[in-house]
Amino acid sequence: MMLRCVVRCWPLLLLMFCSSSANALQLEEKVQEHTLKNGLRLLMVERHDAPTVAAYITLGVGSVDEGNENRGVAHLLEHMLFKGTKQLGTVDYRREAPLLAEIEVTAEALSAAKVQTPRNEEEVSRLAAKLSELQEQHRPLVVKDEFSRIYAENGGSGYNAFTSKDLTTYLIELPANKLELWAAIESDRMQNAVLREFYTERNVVMEERRRSRETEPRGLLYEHLLATAFTVHPYRAPIIGWMSDLEHLTLAETRNFLHRYYAPVNTVIALVGDFNPEDAITLVERYFGAIPTGEPVPKVTAVEPPQRGERRVNVVYDCEPQMLIAYRKAPLPDRDDYLFDLAAQILGEGRSSRLYRRLVEEEQLATSVATYGAPGSRYPNLFVISAIPRSPHNAAEVETVIYEELARLGNELVSDEELEQARKQLRVGTLRQLRGNGGLARMLTYYQTVAGDWRYVTRYNEAITSLSAEELQGLARRAFVPENRTVATIGRSGE
Repeated sequence: MMLRCVVRCWPLLLLMFCSSSANALQLEEKVQEHTLKNGLRLLMVERHDAPTVAAYITLGVGSVDEGNENRGVAHLLEHMLFKGTKQLGTVDYRREAPLLAEIEVTAEALSAAKVQTPRNEEEVSRLAAKLSELQEQHRPLVVKDEFSRIYAENGGSGYNAFTSKDLTTYLIELPANKLELWAAIESDRMQNAVLREFYTERNVVMEERRRSRETEPRGLLYEHLLATAFTVHPYRAPIIGWMSDLEHLTLAETRNFLHRYYAPVNTVIALVGDFNPEDAITLVERYFGAIPTGEPVPKVTAVEPPQRGERRVNVVYDCEPQMLIAYRKAPLPDRDDYLFDLAAQILGEGRSSRLYRRLVEEEQLATSVATYGAPGSRYPNLFVISAIPRSPHNAAEVETVIYEELARLGNELVSDEELEQARKQLRVGTLRQLRGNGGLARMLTYYQTVAGDWRYVTRYNEAITSLSAEELQGLARRAFVPENRTVATIGRSGE
């Protein structure tokens, strides 16, 4: 499914990209590519309307690439890479290094003592006290948020990162004359990251999990949906990991994941803005070119077996009822994935969509309804319909209407007018993502990583235009069937 995000306006691209495939090719001509000998791929687009540059670094490694022994590591590592390097984030790394080593030895001994049978409470208490004392000794040697401070002092904005099932991205927008500062910081982070304050940050992530998953109905429902819809594939696990994963995730495992995969061979950089591409190539070669290639992220070999019947899960929780209905679907850029984009637009995107009009406006059975793809795009995934019933109506009533509308999509051809309207809305959605420097940089790195070619974004309009009402009807008949369905509901017992 297409990414959805809010970005700043870039009118020139709107004029360039607005209709035909020929105009889309103009964007292709504007993207310049360069691949370093170590495998790092650089994508560049010049825009001289403002003296700024968006710099996105995307690594093709996400939570889908974890195993049973290290679930949650990609997300935790995203947190850890803000902690600094041997030069940044520390008062004196020579003094800090032996203390970090002692902290790690003590923390791992404490973890082992906690699971030992029979448990020696005296030893657990002794190690816990020693760890706390070492962390107190370490605290004065840490310079908090030094990356953020340096970027902010030099005019940077939007400094952030995110981890998904499929990838991890680090991003910043900064003045054009600070591009070398970015290259120095980010190449240092790729080579010399120090995972300081690991155990403190692991506790922070565990608290994040409690807030966003275990005590938040929407997150709790979504986790149960994935764990029910997938039985084998790692898409079934939450990005943040299960609590037991986080409790036992070690610094050694996290460091190993970093050294194996956070490397040029798995990296795409996009620079969009006011710079000279030849100068940018020279800069990136100078700072990133000597970094060892690294290990390519292996393809996930687990294949979800065929689903042979409807799956259902009901989560009992003290909250108003909510529901998710999911159908298995092909990954991007399979032709079916484009058809699901059309189906999502027609069924649940906006106030003019079929489900919104019927469920929210006409019959007033629900307060909201939406459609989206989840949880990733690199591997077979899900087409999801979410709805919140309106009191006094219940999930069963909403579910019945949803199935009627899905059946209608399979029984009746969509009119030319409705099909073209859906296409136009998808085009507008694409344009909104491309207008700002950051939006385009994100799209380029995302599709290069997930689809294997950034040109997916420039050819999307052509692909959508080629889809017929008959193909959409065929998809509905094939996909929206009970044996391909997973239903998850949440609410108080008896509701």
